[in-house]
Amino acid sequence: MTPTSPSYALRPSAERGHADHGWLKATHSFSFANYHDPKHMHFRALRVLNQDKVAPHSGFATHPHQEMEIVTIVLSGRLEHKDSTGNTGQLGAADIQVMHAGTGLTHSEKNPGEDWLHLLQIWLIPKTKGVTPSWEQKQFDMTAPRHDVFLCSEHAENGSLKLYQDAAIRSVGLPENADWHYALSPSRHAWLHLVSGQIRINDTHTLIAGDSIGISYVDTVTIVAAESARFIWFDLA
Repeated sequence: MTPTSPSYALRPSAERGHADHGWLKATHSFSFANYHDPKHMHFRALRVLNQDKVAPHSGFATHPHQEMEIVTIVLSGRLEHKDSTGNTGQLGAADIQVMHAGTGLTHSEKNPGEDWLHLLQIWLIPKTKGVTPSWEQKQFDMTAPRHDVFLCSEHAENGSLKLYQDAAIRSVGLPENADWHYALSPSRHAWLHLVSGQIRINDTHTLIAGDSIGISYVDTVTIVAAESARFIWFDLA
């Protein structure tokens, strides 16, 4: 029997997995690498949500991926991407990268700058498997204190980057005391990751920077910014 009452799965920032490798300071919302928590393996198709800080002139050496949709959102600094399909690129805080790992590829991600790189790395389990590996990058305007920018979706709606999964990702910014409303279909689920600021959700949960929350069986989500805030919003099957 499908639940019909509202469901919230709060993931406080302080309870996430942590790893400090010197050059990499990583925080994991879901089980990843040496961090394993059977209570936090994934949320719907959202498999990985890492908040990483990478030291200058350091980064992830060439390594393989297969059958995964990998989205990178740079919060500050610069990221240099290279992969085995011949793609190269540099991303700043206005850029979004999607890598369709498909049947398999290798890639590296480095910080070429003098400052620490701060990013979100997001993995989604693909609905469509066996695709030819590919990579896309696009610049979006996410600088305004108030914004609602469509970043990724299954059918690349409204200029967003394509995902091989029934999912949509947005970046939302709210000035202090501003609100945001989202009608969530009964068959859909949402995950919110708060990048900065403080928000109140449906007058039931208060989130601070680094917190995440899963939302299910809620008709309308109302978010009010207690202070200027930015969050990443996932609409998931």
